[in-house]
Amino acid sequence: MRHQRLLDRIVTDPAVCHGKPCIRGHRIWVSLVVDLLADGMTVEQILRQYPGLEVDDVRACMAYAAEMTRERIVVTGRDVA
Repeated sequence: MRHQRLLDRIVTDPAVCHGKPCIRGHRIWVSLVVDLLADGMTVEQILRQYPGLEVDDVRACMAYAAEMTRERIVVTGRDVA
């Protein structure tokens, strides 16, 4: 699936989850899915935990996170001043 089509699966609506980016049709935050992946969960484990999701929903969260890194810098403990 092309990058933009993945991003179309992510919505930001002030009336849903206080405007945090979520997977379309769900109240599952993009940040939750990215955190689960960062903690070592596999896509298959995430899909078992959230059976309403599809593989492309998880991929959409990763695509959204990639876009965010293009837009801003997050300071980490390893950044050089």
